[in-house]
Amino acid sequence: MTEPPVPAAAEQPETGARAGTSGGMDGRPPGRWRSVTARAARGLPRTVSGRGTLAGAVVSGLLILAIVFGSRLLHDFDSALLPYAVATVFLAFGVAYRYTVWVSAPGARRLFRNGWRSLFSSENFGRTPTALPKMIATYLGLQKFLGARSHARWAAHQLIFWGCVLAALITFPLTWGWFTFTSDSGPGPGYAMRIWGIKVLGFDSLNILGWLMFHGLDIAAALVIPGAGYFLWRRMKDRGAITGQRFAYDMVPLLALIIISVTGLLLTFSSLFLHGGGYEFLAILHMVSVVFTLIYIPFGKFFHIVQRPAAVGMQLFKYTGRQDDEVFACRRCGEAIDTGPYVENLRGTMRDLELGFDAWAEYCPRCKRVLRGNAYLTQVKKGFQ
Repeated sequence: MTEPPVPAAAEQPETGARAGTSGGMDGRPPGRWRSVTARAARGLPRTVSGRGTLAGAVVSGLLILAIVFGSRLLHDFDSALLPYAVATVFLAFGVAYRYTVWVSAPGARRLFRNGWRSLFSSENFGRTPTALPKMIATYLGLQKFLGARSHARWAAHQLIFWGCVLAALITFPLTWGWFTFTSDSGPGPGYAMRIWGIKVLGFDSLNILGWLMFHGLDIAAALVIPGAGYFLWRRMKDRGAITGQRFAYDMVPLLALIIISVTGLLLTFSSLFLHGGGYEFLAILHMVSVVFTLIYIPFGKFFHIVQRPAAVGMQLFKYTGRQDDEVFACRRCGEAIDTGPYVENLRGTMRDLELGFDAWAEYCPRCKRVLRGNAYLTQVKKGFQ
């Protein structure tokens, strides 16, 4: 046997409508449903970039409305933070644009569709209610898949991840004017934290809680610096990392994180120990670095932050398939490859890409090498006898 068999006619995907159906997806006549969807499709941009631009405009517009109404018609909006707010609007546009372009590719489209379908499936939740929280905790939060590669890389990535999450949870709402810190006694020490104008917490700035509230960004910077420093050191010393790295893609994100963190800590140092000396210059440098990084996120290495939830959905898709014992065995040796739905998803992606050898997905890696070797011996070597 030198090549995988051609799939039978029953295995081929159906290209036309099934006979005997009398209704569409929601019970309406098929012709009416097609006419409605056709009119809706004609109203959308035909090119991928056009759809991405439309999605970016819609998302950024919604964010602007959220900023206006969340800050009580800009009553709580701090004009000094305007550059940061504008950068987040550009960030929203870029993320929506890039995500739309990404899911337009055949492979990503299937990943997106099957992943999110599994993520929001009530049937999966009923059978394995703990699967989704477990995936979120281990795959998104703890990122155990990195620990299998290197414990040091896992620890450094955890420092960067949780530092950035803490910084985002503090910076974005403050920038948008969603929550504010106000004092009823002049310079303090009593403060109140208000969300959308509603007081949710009162605290003393001189106790531990108050210190943590006012120095949350400093804590985030202290987490990010050693993590980014480790990866920067590895990029300069590890031969395996050096050979494949690109400055704009691999080095710039790390340098940006370090500059943001260092300038943020220097702002606190200036206000506490230098009586504000050099504060204005440091504030401008910090603002420029943050704005640059926010705009860079959708088009650089940081975009994997946005992609990761879809990967969680695909892991859940594979996990639920294993719970149903839908393990697909190699056509040649019988060794388990992966779940049946996952193999069929891979075959569908290869058909969408018109690769012409999707049947090879039904063989394990060892059998693929054996089949290729046999094909080489029978089709090529015989010509040199």
